Amino acid sequence: MRSVVCEQFDPPEALRVLERPLPEPGPGEVRIAVHAAGVNYPDALMVMGQYQVRPGLPFTPGAEAAGVVEAVGEGAGALRPGQRVAAFTGLGAFSTHLIAPASATFPIPDLLPFEVAATLPLAYGTVMHALVQRGRLAEGETLLVLGAAGGVGLAAVMIGKALGARVIAGVSTPEKAQIARERGADEVIVYADEDLRARLKTLVPGGPNVVFDPVGGAYAEPAFRSLAWEGRYLVVGFAGGEIPRLPLNLPLLKGASLVGVFWGDFARRDPAANAANLQRLAGWIASGQVRPLISARYSLSQTAGALRDLLERRVVGKVVIEPQRP
Repeated sequence: MRSVVCEQFDPPEALRVLERPLPEPGPGEVRIAVHAAGVNYPDALMVMGQYQVRPGLPFTPGAEAAGVVEAVGEGAGALRPGQRVAAFTGLGAFSTHLIAPASATFPIPDLLPFEVAATLPLAYGTVMHALVQRGRLAEGETLLVLGAAGGVGLAAVMIGKALGARVIAGVSTPEKAQIARERGADEVIVYADEDLRARLKTLVPGGPNVVFDPVGGAYAEPAFRSLAWEGRYLVVGFAGGEIPRLPLNLPLLKGASLVGVFWGDFARRDPAANAANLQRLAGWIASGQVRPLISARYSLSQTAGALRDLLERRVVGKVVIEPQRP
């Protein structure tokens, strides 16, 4: 099999594609022929040694994948060869083949494309957990999404609408504003053209009920200052690079909550709730309420370019690696 291999913590350009022996699944495991692997910001951080968890070297990056089961180990449950599946493994997905725990692998419908299924566990799973369990977003409330044209941001726009919220999207360019509108945003704020806090006062005088922030950086504090009374500020990530330092008097004055979102540990601690989230999401996708955007596809040899595009914020929606491509 062919795999992308990180041999030392370096920029993505140091990654290599190597031939490796085809592994056999052990007890409770399956081997998947990977047709698509989702590309996520933590993948790039892991490669550079900047993620909160450092994998042992060498390793193959890639947290999530979709493909076809080729072989099953003893105790793999109902999974069988030939089945279309998606899996979240944290590592190993940027490869033609992946060994995955059966417990982290789930069947996908025949009509769901591999490229879409490969982006659901991490990005869309994170958004579902953030808005449902952590943000308790209710129908009729207002949701502000920062970084709304990125992978998780655009997912938050669509899922927020599916939950019945009014959605305001914050983006960096007019081009990204158009994409957010096409996916259902009710209002859009372009940071470079408008003052975020002033525009929010015009659009929603009482302030948004929930802020979904996967970016961090300079817009975190004005967004928090704009929150409604008893608002919820969801800390999802720091794609902007800077971890904000918010004055703690702000949540006090607004009766507001600063809420951390850690989907990986949620999925491990409460797999039933995570599965229910994904099942609900699948229904929205089937009905057309949620329409995942796959904006680019890369081969294994183009993995460095995919990660670089992500780091430099050139990506809209989601992008995938297609390992079976030559």
